[in-house]
Amino acid sequence: MAEGHIKKMQAILGESVEYSLPIGDELVPLNPYLGKPIKLTHLGDIHCSNCGKKTKKSYSQGFCYPCMMKLPQCDLCIMKPETCHYHLGTCRDPKWGEDFCFQDHIVYLANSSGLKVGITRHTQIPTRWIDQGATQALPIFKVKTRLQSGQVEMALKQYVGDKTDWRKMLKGQAEAKDLLQERDRLLAEAESELNAIQAKNKVGDIELLTNAKQVDINFPVLEYPEKIKSFNFDKTPEIEGVLLGIKGQYLILDSGVLNIRKFTSYNLRFDA
Repeated sequence: MAEGHIKKMQAILGESVEYSLPIGDELVPLNPYLGKPIKLTHLGDIHCSNCGKKTKKSYSQGFCYPCMMKLPQCDLCIMKPETCHYHLGTCRDPKWGEDFCFQDHIVYLANSSGLKVGITRHTQIPTRWIDQGATQALPIFKVKTRLQSGQVEMALKQYVGDKTDWRKMLKGQAEAKDLLQERDRLLAEAESELNAIQAKNKVGDIELLTNAKQVDINFPVLEYPEKIKSFNFDKTPEIEGVLLGIKGQYLILDSGVLNIRKFTSYNLRFDA
């Protein structure tokens, strides 16, 4: 048994992804529980992961409402990096923006519920791909800022999706694709838009990763569900079942699926 406030699952890429659940001061390995019954119980309280105050509801995956409204990591530009407003002098926390947004970002292709384009900080590879449940991924560009990554993503998403269908992702493996071939197709289709972006930035700010290799990711799943039933601790404080798999940030139980990241900062008890 383990007890405490949870954070999103930690994952290590190997032959199969190795998952652990941070709960309180413990880090519980989850892969050993595959095929075994587990139980997660919400103990009734949620504490903001920033200020620590008790909150009735979790916002932006773990924050209280005041923190969600003031923290830079909860601003709209985090979800839509092409709307970065640092240069306008309106960043919620300029120092945080300098540290977070002015570092190398990767624009990538991933195959989760189908082909999609996405962005992430260079330090979040392959974590970002694992969190999305991608079975294949390929870096395409390395850029100097988050704003530039958003601009490149906007150019590419005219020709490919940028969302993951989480229900489809949880129902099985996505159809395998040749991501190098898909990359070359996209680069040709978006050539004029990408050239325009390059022209507005300094030489070397946007680098095409011509030698990048496709990464294949295997998730620890014994059995995929035919139908998706999603659990919510606000409605069902006790969730239990046999652990059939882990993919993205979801636990797949024989009784339904649970998005662990959604309940960041909830105080839970883990029993097995």
